[in-house]
Amino acid sequence: MTVYLVGAGPGDPGLITARGLALIHTAEVLVYDRLAAPELVAEAPEGCELIYAGKGPSNHAMSQDEINACLVEHGATGRRVVRLKGGDPFVFGRGSEEAEALRGAGVEYEVVPGITSAVAVPAYAGIPVTHRGLATHFTVVTGHEDPTKGRDETDWESLARAGGTLVILMGVGGLPEIVQRLIAGGRSADTPVAVINRGTTTAQGVVSATLGTIVEDAADVRPPAITVVGPVAGLRDVIAWAERRPLHGVTVGVTRARTQASDLVRRLRDLGAGVVEAPVIRIEAIAGPPIDPEDYDLVCLTSPNAPALLLDRIGGDARRLAGVDVAAIGPGTAAAIRAIGILPDVVAERAVAEGLLDALGTRVAGRRVLVARAEEARDTLPDGLHAAGATRVDVVPLYRTVAEVPPGPDALAADLVTFTSSSTVRFFATAFAGRELGAVRGVSIGPVTSATMRDLGIPIVAEATRHDIDGVVEAVIDAAGSA
Repeated sequence: MTVYLVGAGPGDPGLITARGLALIHTAEVLVYDRLAAPELVAEAPEGCELIYAGKGPSNHAMSQDEINACLVEHGATGRRVVRLKGGDPFVFGRGSEEAEALRGAGVEYEVVPGITSAVAVPAYAGIPVTHRGLATHFTVVTGHEDPTKGRDETDWESLARAGGTLVILMGVGGLPEIVQRLIAGGRSADTPVAVINRGTTTAQGVVSATLGTIVEDAADVRPPAITVVGPVAGLRDVIAWAERRPLHGVTVGVTRARTQASDLVRRLRDLGAGVVEAPVIRIEAIAGPPIDPEDYDLVCLTSPNAPALLLDRIGGDARRLAGVDVAAIGPGTAAAIRAIGILPDVVAERAVAEGLLDALGTRVAGRRVLVARAEEARDTLPDGLHAAGATRVDVVPLYRTVAEVPPGPDALAADLVTFTSSSTVRFFATAFAGRELGAVRGVSIGPVTSATMRDLGIPIVAEATRHDIDGVVEAVIDAAGSA
């Protein structure tokens, strides 16, 4: 097998290459850096051995020699080893040293380039490293040289005279001396400068100043940070875009089952939010006898979890539902029905049992109805179907929701926490029993979920007017804007 030296990109997990993500998905051993996004580490398959090799400014989990030895050791076992490195492996990433160690030990390796922070971080801050009329070239340099060398190999005075854009990586600690030497080399103290902290992430912060004032203005900035020196740094006021996203700087906890959460997580991240995935439930299919669609005139599906499970119970052939009316409790369930190849005949605008009963109207009388739903659910729908004149109502539980242990207490620290069902509320309260639930700022998908939140003492700061993921996202934006 091969050791893969993979660039994780600059921080935003969406900036990893397709090749890099595919390798993480098949890794048997994952050796990862401090700057590799936790979301990427979470993409490793179950059973993958995770090895943290992070190196902070004054705290190294492993030395570089130990990392090299680790890669050689695991690579020699024949397992699929992924070395996940922040940015690009060969841009101040010491990936070449790791490649040398692997080559010397006779272990095969492959280099998967990543998007370097030297370009991506300024771009996320609204700073192009080149711009017509301002900079025809850029120079990337480390501001943190190997202290064991005993000498400074960076000629800052020459870099000052070279003009263009200067991108300094890992230079926060040495910024006072760097600035002094750049000014001594001829760079004007009025040159625009930006120091970008935690660039491309939802916690990104930018300090804009001049070469003469940046040391004082950025005194509180801590690593990881990148410094951009040159006229292009002055374009930030015009081009900046990341901070303008409606959820920039807002952290949102998502309590949905991991298999359901991807669309909500993606939408929130696209809007600039930091997402804490804290699944408190897991969907577990319930085994049961085959279902014969010919026994029914109407099938009611009450959640997006149900359509695929129903398809399994009717033998995997959606054509067997031909001639049967299919009703969805809301847009999200309707989308899941379409995903199995069926166009729903009735879609409730309100994703609650009462909404589906209203949408069905007179279509129930004299008909045989199947309600495919979760094991635990309100009886409002079957009772209402009986009252509307159905000759037969069979309730078939296709799945149950069971507790999932969230990966940590971070969801309690989120600015907002989303709840998309009563079960997420109940299991959240159980998972964090004994903690201060009254401090949670909850966003509810609808009135039934809200009622459960009130019963369990979880504050509601926003309730979706549309009872689906689109509505939850809109409610999160409204809640963030009113905070």
